[in-house]
Amino acid sequence: MKKKAVSILLTMAMTAAALSGCGSTAEESTDSTQSTESAGDEGASAETEASAEGGAYKVAVVKQMDHASLDEIADAVCEELDQLAQDNGVTIEYEVYSGQGDQSVLNQIGTQVIADGVDAVIPVATLAAQVMAVCAEETQTPVVYAAISDPEAAEMTGIDYVTGTSDALNTEFILDMMLAQNPDVQKVGLLYSLSEANSETPIAEAKAYLDEKGIAYEEMTGNTNDEVIAAASALIADGVDAVFTPTDNVIMAAELAIYEDLAEAGIPHYTGADSFVRNGAFATCGVNYTELGRETADLAYEAVTAGMEGMEDYYLMDGGIITVNTETAETLGIDYSVFNDMGEVVEVTTTEE
Repeated sequence: MKKKAVSILLTMAMTAAALSGCGSTAEESTDSTQSTESAGDEGASAETEASAEGGAYKVAVVKQMDHASLDEIADAVCEELDQLAQDNGVTIEYEVYSGQGDQSVLNQIGTQVIADGVDAVIPVATLAAQVMAVCAEETQTPVVYAAISDPEAAEMTGIDYVTGTSDALNTEFILDMMLAQNPDVQKVGLLYSLSEANSETPIAEAKAYLDEKGIAYEEMTGNTNDEVIAAASALIADGVDAVFTPTDNVIMAAELAIYEDLAEAGIPHYTGADSFVRNGAFATCGVNYTELGRETADLAYEAVTAGMEGMEDYYLMDGGIITVNTETAETLGIDYSVFNDMGEVVEVTTTEE
């Protein structure tokens, strides 16, 4: 059963740098705005019920930053909101914002959308969800997040007005793929960001797996594009046989800048989401982010029309789809047919989106 977790949220707000408590009005994000027919100004969140009676809803979609994974989710959310409006004969007005990977920007966005009286906030990725939950605490505006890999570690469970979808990673299966493709792996690079809560659990799982197998690993981290590029170069210099990255937004944002160097060095990059693979990484097995976005929009619609009573803390999305970049496989000289015995294989090529 959910409960109001004020102390948890306040602790999180106090320990997170640049989070000021959502107390001041700020300018809107510079990200693009999308909407269905205008629903008009419905006032503060307390007027949600009146808005519902009029068949009109206002939703804010807040991406943590801009990159292929989060863009795919946000696009799917918006498409599903349009479909829900059409199917149910209502108006859903929404705007899409980007926090640009900056907590203070996310705080400004959260302050503004709550002041604007949205009926629900759909944050995409962990930090965006944490900030929006703090901003919505006073009004209890529904926060329905997308793509938190570990909601419990992110302290996003047990809160009355918060739910969402989890893209929890099957780390062991991805590393099984790595060894199935190359049983002679001697050293694995672990590439991630220390600022990403999504990476903590899968990196710990990867270390435990590799320790059990007696395989060495080298950790490299980065919090900016330049740092990620330097970290990838260091792993190449260290002669790792493969690299593993979980669903890490910072690394994802830099994937287009590192995939060619890794592939040309003969190092397959195994990752936590298919969007990495579409940006040049070698392979993954995980959640379809388009489906996750649709499911998140459905949950948000349920929250604003039927209320959040009885909803779960979060909903775990099914994974199991193996995605391989055929161009990267060719550069690596890898025959990935071994994956056919492990699950459904989807082939993609590199797109710079």
